[in-house]
Amino acid sequence: MNTDQSLRLRIEDLFTDYVHTIDDDRLEEWPDYFTDAGRYRIITRENHERGLPAALIYCDGKGMLRDRISAMRKANVFDPQTYCHTGGAVQVVGADDDGIQVRSNFTVIRTLSDGAMSTFACGRYLDRITEEDGALKFAERTVVIDSRRVDTLLVIPL
Repeated sequence: MNTDQSLRLRIEDLFTDYVHTIDDDRLEEWPDYFTDAGRYRIITRENHERGLPAALIYCDGKGMLRDRISAMRKANVFDPQTYCHTGGAVQVVGADDDGIQVRSNFTVIRTLSDGAMSTFACGRYLDRITEEDGALKFAERTVVIDSRRVDTLLVIPL
């Protein structure tokens, strides 16, 4: 699909700001990248390709996104860790009245408190993006991870 360069740059800026917010541990800001009714889910590639709805994480609306971060900060017990996202291959695949459909690839390197580093997740983002008050936001972000194995608690958003 042919899109104008300014829209592509705005989409890439949204993606860049999104991952830096996560990687910089400013997770309380993470829900602000979504519309009020925005949907976020992490699903395995296997389930996605088979059309199975079971997701590892499913949040429907900003309230659930905020609750997820609140629970992470106050209730979940996990080894302190940081993420470093890399991404690319941004492709606008469609646009209609419901928004702009975009896909892109990602890899997340995780560093644990003892310094151990590993590839934590890789896959693709499948997004529906809309504009609200002049800003692009995720109406839906589906994170399709290539592996069905997650070696630790999946607590930090991808």
